[in-house]
Amino acid sequence: MIFPITVLLLFQLLGEVASRLVLPALPGPVLGMVLLLGALVTAPKLAAAIRPTANGILSHLSLLFVPAGVGVVGHLDLIAAHGLALITALVLSTVLALAVGALVFAGVAKAMGQADD
Repeated sequence: MIFPITVLLLFQLLGEVASRLVLPALPGPVLGMVLLLGALVTAPKLAAAIRPTANGILSHLSLLFVPAGVGVVGHLDLIAAHGLALITALVLSTVLALAVGALVFAGVAKAMGQADD
């Protein structure tokens, strides 16, 4: 169990280093996951070694949301004061994300259709 956790933390560290040195616009954990994905695709034995520990961590993923919930409860006064602005931002950003995703999908579908002709 120590080897898989070490591998996971090593890739998170590599992602943080890459984020700070090369791509500061991307979060380190995201870069670490991309690097880990590349390693797992190229080394199936590594994927098999990490799988049991990763599944164990994923089975307890809900525990990671407890601190966020506590933070929300701790700042209910701010949420009450700025609730309308927060709801507006959430709704607008969701609608915009869906619209952009749909437009990108339509553009890719159109490009793929033209490539087949």
